[in-house]
Amino acid sequence: MITQPAARVADAELVSESWTEPEAFAALFDRYSAMLYRYVSKRLGPEPAEDLVGETFLVAFARRKSYDLSFHDARPWLFGILTKLISRHRRTEGARYRALMRSPLDGDIESPADRVAAGVSAQAARPELAEALASLPQKDRDVLLLVAWGDLTYGEVALALDIPIGTVRSRLNRGRRKVRAALGDTNPMIEEE
Repeated sequence: MITQPAARVADAELVSESWTEPEAFAALFDRYSAMLYRYVSKRLGPEPAEDLVGETFLVAFARRKSYDLSFHDARPWLFGILTKLISRHRRTEGARYRALMRSPLDGDIESPADRVAAGVSAQAARPELAEALASLPQKDRDVLLLVAWGDLTYGEVALALDIPIGTVRSRLNRGRRKVRAALGDTNPMIEEE
């Protein structure tokens, strides 16, 4: 007899269950801690990431009774908490981008063809990208990175930051435009022929 895998319990159900059974909240940590860690590591580096992810779940646990159970996916809520915690580390984020601007490119370049390919790659644009991200206003950077690195939809970003979706669109458009301009109006992910 083949058994069907258990259906995934919606995040909202886990949150409501945790009101009476606090251990149920651990499933949210298991589901999303790695995702949040990757996101904050990209923004601030691995050193503060673990602490911030832990703090995110502590805040979420403390506020779990105010969670809107009509939202089945807790990712926007968790990313919203994390983004607010990251804002307290603005200096750390700025220092990380300045360090990326100064750091040499990673990887060995083995042949002239590899050098050409590296010259048009996103890796080669890292200092300019870091500078562009550092120069963005915090609110624009938050939206841009939640979409690009957090892989959230516009609606999820709106929920995470508690802003209208139109504001998400305008901040994202402004952020993308400024980053593109800083990169010479090119997309380093596309090789030019």
